[in-house]
Amino acid sequence: MSASAQHKPLPRYAYLTEESIERYTRSTLKGNYGLLPSEVWWMERQPYLQEAGYVLRPRYWPNWRPSWLGTNRHPMYCEDSIMQADYQVLDARQSRDNNIVAIKTFRKDSQELSIIRHLSSIHHHQNHTVPLFQVLDDPIDPELSLMVMPYLRPCNDPEFTTVGDVVNFINQTLEGLVFMHEHRVAHRSVNFVPYCAIHIMTICSDIAVENIMMDAEVLFPDGHHPVRLDYTPDAVYPVSPLPRAGHDIKYYYIDFGLACRFQEGESPYVVGDVGRDTEVPELSSTVPYDPFKMDIFALGNLYFKEFAQKYNDMQFLFPMIERMKQRQPELRPAASDIHAQWIDIRDSLNKGSHRWRLSPRTDTAIGRMLNDTVAVAWDHLKKYVT
Repeated sequence: MSASAQHKPLPRYAYLTEESIERYTRSTLKGNYGLLPSEVWWMERQPYLQEAGYVLRPRYWPNWRPSWLGTNRHPMYCEDSIMQADYQVLDARQSRDNNIVAIKTFRKDSQELSIIRHLSSIHHHQNHTVPLFQVLDDPIDPELSLMVMPYLRPCNDPEFTTVGDVVNFINQTLEGLVFMHEHRVAHRSVNFVPYCAIHIMTICSDIAVENIMMDAEVLFPDGHHPVRLDYTPDAVYPVSPLPRAGHDIKYYYIDFGLACRFQEGESPYVVGDVGRDTEVPELSSTVPYDPFKMDIFALGNLYFKEFAQKYNDMQFLFPMIERMKQRQPELRPAASDIHAQWIDIRDSLNKGSHRWRLSPRTDTAIGRMLNDTVAVAWDHLKKYVT
């Protein structure tokens, strides 16, 4: 948040009325804002992380006392009232530069670390897998480690607003899929061993919008709260993002806890019927299938649900999605072939179309015309106000 914002008076909604102070005090003392069990887990590691150079939010400091007690501040607008969103992951600030990071706990015997470490070590412009900054041993449980990665935001929050936003997203996610497949990594698996091995384990399809995130720092110049995403870092003021257009956003594949990596020459055929995308037709706990072809279907299904099904004027995606979603896996092209098709489609688009507003299929004709008029007017106005 900017210096001027830090010193301006708090808004009226950030304060309690005289009648409600006692009620919120009783609620707090009863433990309604207390640490969750998973938060206690992180609080116990706060001194170790602090020494390692990672500063947790005050809520997770030992002997934390709610900042609103004894005041007329509303707990909802006190940063330390905000609970953890994901028990496995917590945000922190690097003490050396105040940059925000995400710290994830995982078992040392999981395959996640080896896959992320392998992919993160390869410096290539098509690498869209989440970078790995550091791995720390857990100070309490010898079977766990802590993985430090960049803090990222959901890829669809804020929502996509122009055709160009969609084009950029597909550019990067297809590049990333080609990169992973060229390095023999299928994005989603669990306890994998090759089909030709003696024991068959399981694999699942998990390419989904929840597992593609973005570095959206450029859209929020003054930052935002890492959990309450639509508010300033102090959780007091609502924030509005800048438009994606004209800003360098990078998308990343995350969460490799279920991924699998194949050595050259190993059979890629696996079994398993769990995952986020249950619509992959070949998923089976008994019949082996190719997880690379499964990735193709899952990403095509994501494009269909997030763009082609939601918005008008997405006809240019249909031929590619149709190939990606072939029910017979052997009819789906390789990631590199789909990427080549996409380049042809992308380059055939009128460059002016990138600025077109995404029009939801639920828009009425009058509503669409009105929204398009406003979008055009705002596009022109930005030339004078930026």
